[in-house]
Amino acid sequence: MDLSGFDIFVIAAVVLVILTLVAGIKTVPQGYRYTVERFGRYTRTLEPGLNIITPFIERIGARMNVMEQVLDIPTQEVITKDNASVSSDAVAFYQVLNAAQAAYQIANLEFAIQNLTMTNIRSVMGSMDLDELLSNRDAINDRLLRVVDEAVGPWGIKVTRIEIKDIAPPKDLVTSMARQMKAEREKRAQVLEAEGSRNAQILRAEGAKQSAILEAEGQREAAFRDAEARERLAEAEANATRMVSEAIAAGDIHAINYFIAQKYTEALADIGKATNSKIVLMPMEASSLIGSLGGIGAIAREVFGRDNDGTTPPPAPRATTSRSSVPPSNRPSGQTINVTVPNPFAGPTDK
Repeated sequence: MDLSGFDIFVIAAVVLVILTLVAGIKTVPQGYRYTVERFGRYTRTLEPGLNIITPFIERIGARMNVMEQVLDIPTQEVITKDNASVSSDAVAFYQVLNAAQAAYQIANLEFAIQNLTMTNIRSVMGSMDLDELLSNRDAINDRLLRVVDEAVGPWGIKVTRIEIKDIAPPKDLVTSMARQMKAEREKRAQVLEAEGSRNAQILRAEGAKQSAILEAEGQREAAFRDAEARERLAEAEANATRMVSEAIAAGDIHAINYFIAQKYTEALADIGKATNSKIVLMPMEASSLIGSLGGIGAIAREVFGRDNDGTTPPPAPRATTSRSSVPPSNRPSGQTINVTVPNPFAGPTDK
């Protein structure tokens, strides 16, 4: 089939229209920005979606990813302020904010961010001591982020985060640090033990002090009670003596008999309680005590009768004293010898 010249023109026109449409219609995916160049010069940036450019005059320059990206920072040797060599690596997160600046202000964007971060890591970590370096990772991250973000600002880049992944001192330094940590912990344990012992001693001393105070207060209270009891006992004895005196003055013989019998009984009790007594004085029999009380009463009647009548009664006959002697024997020393003594207050009929 032979094609005429008109047919060839039509076919060429259709093909040209198709090529024009293909060259003029551009689709930008989400998360990307395309730069448009007209005769090699940047003119504008295409947003995500369907876009139309001038065919054969404008073209797509750079396809920039504007999503947040992760950049791994390789391990490097860092010398600290106290001349300790440590190995450190990190990770950086950045995002393209201006596609035109990121495309035309810097070449090889990731390599530039990586080297800039490594340089600032050496600067920041080199200005710290090893102990400060190991204990202040957050401060290092903040300083790195501030410095690097300020440096990449003209490139249309935003560094969102820089994290130090690992800080590895040499093995000998790690061993020394372990020994130092062990010594510090032992020292801390000894200090805590000493403080605990001191606190325990203080508490024991406080307890002894309180106990002594309470004991002194108890003794004072007991002494006060004892003095009060003695005072009351003295008052009772004074009242009893006064009552006996009043009874005697009134001519009541039974009062003096009771008083003398009480003293006599107490004297016998004291003699019986003595531990070094070898001789015990006691009446001939239990009824002699009653007889002695009668003798005491007779003496009192004689005294009071003489005072009342003005005459002297005849003296009472002296009681014969019968004493039982114990013949000498070979009894060893230390045994008790019982000696019977008659009642000195008994009358002639109370033998």
